[in-house]
Amino acid sequence: MKVLVTGAAGFIGFHITQKLITQGMQVIGIDNINTYYDTDLKYARLSESGINKDRITDNGYTQSDKYANYSFLKTELTDMKSLTRLFEKEQFDMVINLAGQAGVRYSIENPLSYIQSNIVGFINILENCRYHQIKHLIYASSSSVYGLDEKFPFSEDDVVDFPVSLYAATKKSDELMAHTYSHLYHLPTTGLRFFTVYGPWGRPDMSPMLFADSILSGKPIKVFNNGDMLRDFTFIDDIVDGVCKIMSHIPGKEELHPYYRLLNIGNSEPTPLMSFIKQWKKYLRKSMFRNVSYAGG
Repeated sequence: MKVLVTGAAGFIGFHITQKLITQGMQVIGIDNINTYYDTDLKYARLSESGINKDRITDNGYTQSDKYANYSFLKTELTDMKSLTRLFEKEQFDMVINLAGQAGVRYSIENPLSYIQSNIVGFINILENCRYHQIKHLIYASSSSVYGLDEKFPFSEDDVVDFPVSLYAATKKSDELMAHTYSHLYHLPTTGLRFFTVYGPWGRPDMSPMLFADSILSGKPIKVFNNGDMLRDFTFIDDIVDGVCKIMSHIPGKEELHPYYRLLNIGNSEPTPLMSFIKQWKKYLRKSMFRNVSYAGG
């Protein structure tokens, strides 16, 4: 089976790519390696997969030094011509779309980057999946689509018409566009609403990594609302396991919405934020809880 993984230099993309490679699948990974956070981390992930930074060129293939069944392409999802050439050449069986501009707060400062990456880039993926008869498109959505909903656990049947960030709005838009393509063209799509994901090689802007950095460096941990909040933290291995299992479960015409599916991937048991920080401290063998500072009341 040949699989395209977009966002292969990202946190989740890297781990899923590694899993598929070790399962013997033929994998092509693509990423634009943007500067939203330190690119050294992205290149380090690629290096772990045998992709040498010095050999990466724009729109050029880089063969892995470690795995014969993996190669990488630095390109933009917004570059429709390059993306179409890739689909025409490789004839993928499945696509796992994990690329996109992440970050809720960053969307306030740079809204156009979210429209380009998460909307334009995704419609380019949908068009190519449609024309090249992809057997299954799996794509990353987000728990942020639930907005200010305080009901736990969240359900895929909950109304998500009121996003509170542009990032969430783009993810909801992706779900709507995927539904349209599933309905019109019988393109099997599965959208995955990820919850706060953490683990090795994690994104430095995510709260678990920010907490760990503060603990290890002896800095105060900033929390809001006196830390009185719940977060559904999900370990990366559980995300990878879920995605791999979903690959073979292709939505068909028997679905409530034919060829279209949405799934939450989380632990469904939100954790009090302060409890998570305590466990983080215990794991890291630090006694920094007294340095937690409260912000925002």
